[in-house]
Order: sequence, then structure tokens, then C-alpha cells
Amino acid sequence: MGPPAKKRGPGLALGIVGGVVGLVVLGSVGVGAVLESGFPAAEHELALPHKLLDEKYELAEDLSDTEGQKVEDEADGAWDAKDIHAVVGRYSPGGDDTKGMLLVSGMYGRFKNEADVRSGMLKGAGEAGGVTVTRPARDVTPAGADVTVSCEVLTQKQALVTITYPVCTWADGNTAAVVGEVDLQRKDSADVDLDTAARNTLKVRSEMIRPVG
Repeated sequence: MGPPAKKRGPGLALGIVGGVVGLVVLGSVGVGAVLESGFPAAEHELALPHKLLDEKYELAEDLSDTEGQKVEDEADGAWDAKDIHAVVGRYSPGGDDTKGMLLVSGMYGRFKNEADVRSGMLKGAGEAGGVTVTRPARDVTPAGADVTVSCEVLTQKQALVTITYPVCTWADGNTAAVVGEVDLQRKDSADVDLDTAARNTLKVRSEMIRPVG
């Protein structure tokens, strides 16, 4: 028999839509026959709180029923993910998108091979239309963290608008997400502090994670 067919999986790409940043579902994970063994118990899930990052960002749009459904559809049948539910949200400071945005595309369920989940999500973010990966994905896990964080820097252009932003991801046995923090004034990838982005990503995780039930 040949190798198992590939199926697209969840990820986050940040696109400029009408001058504002929107969400698109992309990504890739391999699938084959669903394997029952080796999956962790479902102990945690993700929620979209009204505010994130110590209340700096306020939920502007809950896209879980639209973009989140796409994530669930794409992940259905993945050999290393089961019982997937997705949450997708757009946050902004005080509801004002002109001051920046925090974009979160997350999922919860039961995962194996967390490293592959992380790399697949970042790959999806970097494959969005008009996006250039200006600093490739790497491990940026803060010291003492109990979950790995990987980050990359993307630049995106449309017409006269150019934005450069960090995208970070985590994946553990029950939760995974991509977090993009957008400063609309930032132009140079050298100005992006990935260490700060990774710490903020872990802060977002701590504010979103909930016990199951």
C-alpha cells in the first residue's frame, strides 16, 4: 500500500480584507486511518474570553461558527487529532481595529504529535495569499514554560498597505492555537520581538484554557 492520503488541517493565515485584517483557514496535517491508541484524555478546552492579554484586547468578532467550522471540517479524519472543536476570534484594543489586533485560531480535543500540529499551523499561516515569511518558524519557548511555543514573522502587502507581524503557536495534548498580534504601524521584521510574542502567546493560552465541562 502507498502512503496515506494527505488532508488539510487547521491553521491561521492573516489576510488584509478591505483594509482590515481578517481570518482565513489554511494548513496541512497528514491523515490516514484513525488510530484509537495513544490519545490523551480530554481534560482541557478553550474558550474566547471577553478580554485577553490582561484586558488589553477586547473581543471584536467571534468567528467560531464560520471560520471555526472550517477548521473542524479540515481537521476531520486527521490521524493525530480527535474530537476537535474550534474557536476563532478577532480582538482589538477597546474595539478599535486601527490600534492593532490580536487574532486567535484555536482548537481543542485530543492530540498526538504536538510538534507536527505546531508546524502545520505555522505552515498554513505562511501560505496565505500575499504573505511572505520574513523570519522562518523556530522554537521560541520562554524559560520555565511547560509547553513549547513556535513563532515566525510574516509580512503581507495589499495595494498601499503593508503589515509585518509575529505569529506563534502552541500545541499540547488537549489544546492548540495560532496567535497573531498585529501592530499596523510596524513595517520591518527586525522590529518584531519574538520573545515577547511567545510570552504573550502563553499568556493568551492561560486566559483561554478551561477544565472540560
